[in-house]
Amino acid sequence: MGDEIEAQAETTKLIAFHLPQFYPTPYNDEWWGKGFTEWTNVVKARPRFRGHYQPHLPADLGFYDLRLPEAREAQAALASEYGIHGFCYYHYWFLGKMLLERPVNEILQSGEPNFPFCLCWANENWTRDWDGRDKHVLIEQVYSDEDDMNHIRWLAKAFADPRYIRVDGRPLFLVYRSARLPDPKRTTDRWREEAIRLGIGDLYLCHVDNIFGEGRVDPKQLGFDAAVEFQPNLSLVPPPLSARVKGKVFPKLANTHISSYPQLVKNSLAEARAPYLRYPCVCPGWDNTARRPSRGLTLKDSTPGQYGHWLRKVVERTEMNSDGDKIVFINAWNEWAEGCHLEPCQKWGRQYLEATLRAKASESQD
Repeated sequence: MGDEIEAQAETTKLIAFHLPQFYPTPYNDEWWGKGFTEWTNVVKARPRFRGHYQPHLPADLGFYDLRLPEAREAQAALASEYGIHGFCYYHYWFLGKMLLERPVNEILQSGEPNFPFCLCWANENWTRDWDGRDKHVLIEQVYSDEDDMNHIRWLAKAFADPRYIRVDGRPLFLVYRSARLPDPKRTTDRWREEAIRLGIGDLYLCHVDNIFGEGRVDPKQLGFDAAVEFQPNLSLVPPPLSARVKGKVFPKLANTHISSYPQLVKNSLAEARAPYLRYPCVCPGWDNTARRPSRGLTLKDSTPGQYGHWLRKVVERTEMNSDGDKIVFINAWNEWAEGCHLEPCQKWGRQYLEATLRAKASESQD
């Protein structure tokens, strides 16, 4: 399929969010137990109602370890084969302390894989509940003027990499929760000035219209160039089909919220266009009961066909930016514990990847 991609018009750039939490770290050993990785949650998942698809288990790439360059190379090769332009790695920075930094650091140091990437600062508290809120905080996100400068000086190393994704010739950097910044305009101005001083040039900064409903304002008011939509957008998720599911197999697990994935697709496609530049996002599914067994959200009836239809429609209607590119984000490449992954699983194999490639190819046929 690689030859098919070469033949396609390279107008739309599909960028997939990438979670690096697939290798053990000292922090996770301390907080969750020795040897913890995202796979620990994944394999413990169980179905909570009749027909519930759990656990999601990997197929082609197996239970990989992102400390291995071979694993990172295999991910990039598979993504490239099916039309993904690059990965957007989550970046965890806490007053100079970094978490889950090893994969990106080794990508920068080694020059491999030769695959485009950018970073999204997940600037929220690291919590025991996996929700970024203010309860059961393991590491708190704290801000300061000095940290703004230290942060951009570290980021400049990544921005200088020839593989780093650029928009209008400027390094693309996302902030997941811009509303948490004490003064977003002050921070973004400081970042831009320092990046220019360091020889990186101006930045292309995006804030995320995240799952919490933050960020739905004109990004330029906050010093950003554009917004990035994030799916599932909870404001578009339909009311639960059953707010308290009492499954016959596991009757004690009574709080799983079930909503309709096809209805989310319809709601998203019917939503009015934002009055500012906002790059769209689609997701292949969502089910975070692996992380939150008794309080999760499951979007049922996700299929490769439903996802492919959504992505194709979004690709068709996406506007070009001033650089002549159309950009669409996909959540996600490998959010296995949230049931949200393009990587092949044992149920669907490569069907979501195949749907991605078909959706991208459709634009050259219109």
